[in-house]
Amino acid sequence: MDHALEKKMSAPKPDEPEARGEILDMDDSYTPEEEKALLSRLTMATDVFVFFLQYLDKQSLSYAAVFGLIDDLNLTSSQYSWCRSIFYVGQLVAEYPCIYLMSRLHLTKFVGVTVFAGFAAVRFLLGFSEGAVSPAFVTITSIWYRKSEHTLRTALWVTMNGVAQVVGCLLMYGIGKNTSLGLAPWRTLFLVCGAMTVVAGIAFFTLMLNGPRDAWFLSPREREVLSMRMARDREGGDKTSFSTSQLRETLMDPKAWAVFWFGVLVTMQSPVLTFASLVIKSIGYTQLETMRYTAPSGAVQIGLLWIGVGLCTLFPRKRSLVVLVLIIPPLIGNVFLMKLDVSAGWGLIAASWVSSCITASMSILLSLSASNVKGNAKRALVNCMFFIGYCAGCIGSPQLWTHGPRYREGVITSIVTWCLLFLTMIVYRTLYIQDNKKRDLTG
Repeated sequence: MDHALEKKMSAPKPDEPEARGEILDMDDSYTPEEEKALLSRLTMATDVFVFFLQYLDKQSLSYAAVFGLIDDLNLTSSQYSWCRSIFYVGQLVAEYPCIYLMSRLHLTKFVGVTVFAGFAAVRFLLGFSEGAVSPAFVTITSIWYRKSEHTLRTALWVTMNGVAQVVGCLLMYGIGKNTSLGLAPWRTLFLVCGAMTVVAGIAFFTLMLNGPRDAWFLSPREREVLSMRMARDREGGDKTSFSTSQLRETLMDPKAWAVFWFGVLVTMQSPVLTFASLVIKSIGYTQLETMRYTAPSGAVQIGLLWIGVGLCTLFPRKRSLVVLVLIIPPLIGNVFLMKLDVSAGWGLIAASWVSSCITASMSILLSLSASNVKGNAKRALVNCMFFIGYCAGCIGSPQLWTHGPRYREGVITSIVTWCLLFLTMIVYRTLYIQDNKKRDLTG
């Protein structure tokens, strides 16, 4: 990262080398102790809090369905499926302006504004307001952390999906158990989620830094080390320019389109997260029992996610192979979800837990996108391609989950798309191996 690029990122502070007219020499060294001390001071508290709430917002629909939303609003199965899809229609519409705005504005302020919308009753508006969160977080991670650190850091905020699943079920359980409420339990849940989201939006907008040069809690030397370690890794920085050449390069890159298909295929199974609670309820459990038995699915998701992180730590250059391994458990879970009879009871519940383990694969796919793309505009484009595919999958897939209580068409779709994701990852890995060989020959 040269001096001119650093100036684009942020005006230098008076006590930094640039402000004294010095050029930052990237051949300067820093000690492992300095780097370790620096990393210990970089936290992702605001990121994980926002990601937790944005997932809780959209997942609250499944808890509300168990506690009477479908009956109170006289929804058909198809209408309930559209209640899930319409959220992602809003998110998909938001991706197009996000591609441009994330390259022109400081990411952290842009994300704070969109998150601040709160929990709207109209799920389209909720999806639209959260359209920038996930793609922007991928880019923010790539600004602050090196390639080798992306898997761990991405996993930290993606873990919030599982945490939100557990907390959401327990929250709904607590609200549902309180019989003195003046509102229906599901309405109270929406109000609680909305209030927390407003607080998160204000906190993120106020507290989150624009970039490394605004890290007031770091010393001048620590900011210098942060710049050097990022420059040695690859190009980085929250630049506010949009490159048309990178747009053309992205559209012609087959690996970018593979990332798009990652987004489609990894989310075609996502309705199991919403409909699993209805499957469990159909076995004959009460509303409160359904919440208790749905909650562990979040813990199972977290467990498999961190198994994936551990494998990536042991085999840092084999992340694509780790994804292939992580596809197998939810694929098996969906097979059992399709084959087991209602009388299987706990077997069916366990199958729903395992089949919902989508975040393990998704976190590594996100880290691959953050690590393997150079250029701020191209990185934003590729990230948004992933999330456009993500929204497309989330819009279409619920329409296949309309025939309860077992939703066999949807489960079969999940099995097929897991297999297609497996094949797409093999193609992606092959393309990168070929590119690396060409680079070594010309290098």
